[in-house]
Amino acid sequence: MKQLRISILASIIISSCAPKAQNSYDPKTGYSGNISLSGAFALYPIVVLWSEDFKKIHPNVRFNISAGGAGKGITDVLTDMMDIGLVSRDFHEQELKKGAFPIFVAKDAVLGTFNTNHPNATLLKKRGLTQQELEGIFVTQSYQKWSDIDPRFTAAPIITYVRSDAAGAAETWAKYLGQNQEDLKGIGIYGDPGLAQAIKEEPNSIGFNNINYVYDLNLKKTAAHISVIPIDKNKNGKIDTAEDFYYNLDQLTEAVASGKYPSPPSRPLAFVVKKGNTNALIREFIHFVLKKEQQEHLLSNGYIPLTDDQLKVEREKINTIPIN
Repeated sequence: MKQLRISILASIIISSCAPKAQNSYDPKTGYSGNISLSGAFALYPIVVLWSEDFKKIHPNVRFNISAGGAGKGITDVLTDMMDIGLVSRDFHEQELKKGAFPIFVAKDAVLGTFNTNHPNATLLKKRGLTQQELEGIFVTQSYQKWSDIDPRFTAAPIITYVRSDAAGAAETWAKYLGQNQEDLKGIGIYGDPGLAQAIKEEPNSIGFNNINYVYDLNLKKTAAHISVIPIDKNKNGKIDTAEDFYYNLDQLTEAVASGKYPSPPSRPLAFVVKKGNTNALIREFIHFVLKKEQQEHLLSNGYIPLTDDQLKVEREKINTIPIN
C-alpha cells in the first residue's frame, strides 16, 4: 500500500510545470485547472497522497493544500477562499444553512496521548483511564496531580495540553467528555503536530491526537516518545483483553472499524464544498477520492475506509452538487 510520510509542515503546494489554466477538460490531457483545500490536520496527510495520484492522471491540475484546523477549513469554503474544506467534526446547523455541503470520505479516531517516559507508563497502559477520569483532567480539573487519580501514580503535577485552534480533534475529544472544545482546560497548542511534539517533550503530560500523529506508519507502532492512553470502558480499573487494541496500527484501525473503540472519539472525516461554488474539476476529484483504489490507501495510512454502502451514498450525493 502506498504510504505518505507525515511532516510537521502545515501546508504544501503541489504543482506541475504547466502554466496556470482555467478549469477545463481535454480528452487527451484530462482536466486542467486549480483545486484549493484547507482544514483538518487529520485529513491533510491523505489528501496530499490523493492529490499526487490525481495528478498522475491529470498532470495539468495544480493543488494548494493547507492544514489549519477544521474550523478554518469550513470558514475558508463558506467565504469562497477555498474550493474544499477538510472537516473532522460534526457540522453545525448554521454552517449547513450557509451552504456547506459535506461529502464523507473516510473515518479515523482521536486518541488520548501521554509521554512514554512518564514515571508510571507501564501502569498507565495496564490500568487505562475511564471517561470520568479524563473529564476530571480535561474539563473539571479535579485532578491536579497524577496521584489524585491513583495513589500508585507519581505525585507530579498533570501537564495537560489542548488545542488552541478551532479543531475537529478537540471538538471530538470534548464531545466524548460531554462538552464543547471551549470547555477543555489546559495549555493551548496550535495544530496536531505541535500538540504531539509538546507531549513528546514533557514526561508528565497528557493530551490527544489524531491517529496519524501518534503512530509511525512504516513500523505501525506508536512513534518515539508518545503513547496512547487506553480507555477503560467498563470502569473496572484495568484494560481487559477486549479493550487492549493499541499495540499496533492494524489492531487500532480494526477496533475503530468494528466499534470496539467508542464513537466519539472515533469520527467520520469529510470534504465540504459550498453550494453554488463548485465546478466539474472539483466534482471529478471528489469522485476520484471515493474510488476503491483510493480508499484502499486508507488503512495503511491510519484511516478506515468507507463501506460499499457508504461509498454508494456519498457518490450519489456528489452528483446532486450544482456545477457553476
